[in-house]
Amino acid sequence: MMNLFQLFRGISLKRVLISLLLTTVGTAIVMPYFGRNVSFADLWLRMLVVAIVMLVALTVAGNLPLQRFKLPAWFKREHAQLIALMLAAFFGTILSGLLIGRSLTQMFTVEGMFWGVVFFTATGITVGIVAAMLLVYREREARAHANLKTSESTRYQLEKQVLEARLKLMQAQIEPHFLFNTLANVQHLVETNPPLAGRTLESLIAYLRAALPQMREDGTTLGREVNLARAYLDIQQLRMGSRMQFSIEVADAPAGAVFPPMMLLTLVENAIKHGLDPLQQGGAIHISAALDDGVLTVSVADTGQGLLEASGIGVGLVNIRERLAALYGKTAGLALEENVPSGVVARISVPFHTSARACAAIEDFQAREVQG
Repeated sequence: MMNLFQLFRGISLKRVLISLLLTTVGTAIVMPYFGRNVSFADLWLRMLVVAIVMLVALTVAGNLPLQRFKLPAWFKREHAQLIALMLAAFFGTILSGLLIGRSLTQMFTVEGMFWGVVFFTATGITVGIVAAMLLVYREREARAHANLKTSESTRYQLEKQVLEARLKLMQAQIEPHFLFNTLANVQHLVETNPPLAGRTLESLIAYLRAALPQMREDGTTLGREVNLARAYLDIQQLRMGSRMQFSIEVADAPAGAVFPPMMLLTLVENAIKHGLDPLQQGGAIHISAALDDGVLTVSVADTGQGLLEASGIGVGLVNIRERLAALYGKTAGLALEENVPSGVVARISVPFHTSARACAAIEDFQAREVQG
């Protein structure tokens, strides 16, 4: 059962103000008919009564649970509101006459009063229907706009989830490939060099403890990524021996600067796999980082075989570019250039953020991308 509050829901200040405006318009329309027999204020009060009755009728008709009645399929809520307005205009006119002291008999037997009732009712119906059409269609448009905003918000959330899932897939694709090789190497060292096998296994455990949680994150710090790369290089140095040297120089960049997970490690892995491993003499890797004018640049330089010989180097760098574009848009990027005298320098540049600001910045960019 509907209560009275539900039936009258919708009588807002906006509707009341519109009713007052239409009362003034209606009074101006009927004023010439009554001439000097009545003042504008008295006539306005009578029209206000009609307007209030029509407003209540329109609201109630708009809130009635029509589905509970056995009505024809073609009968819509607008039809119910139109009928309610016409009846309200008539009864509102009668009520306004009663309020100024006229009887029902006078209003229907005295010719002048009768035509006054007809004119008042017709004016109320005309003005009321125009006003109702404006109100109903504007409110319908507002509801449609609100539903559209809700749909867009839902779409944004779904697209954001798809974007996040895509980022997770990209991160999974760049998991280092050296794991099984390292385990096979440990197995061989157990038989030939047990102390070195133990050191390699300890380094691998340390690496995995640092690497596995970061693969599930959208952002970590430069310090953690550098430590992860150092653990990886320790393992590779145990494997390659004198064929590989490495150095790390990141003092010019804050260790707490936010940096996307696994990207630095991918550059290091790429430098070893496609730069140093193919050369009999191996080579060196140098990691550096610098902060300049709000941009954090992290570089991995190797003395390997260079870009020409290392063309077509796999999905690692492609994934880095796609992830940077998804996370930062055009404000981040990956650049490759020849190293002198040999090898490749790979540089990742991202906007500098602390950990507290990073998530908000990435979220803001993703919101603009989805909405745009």
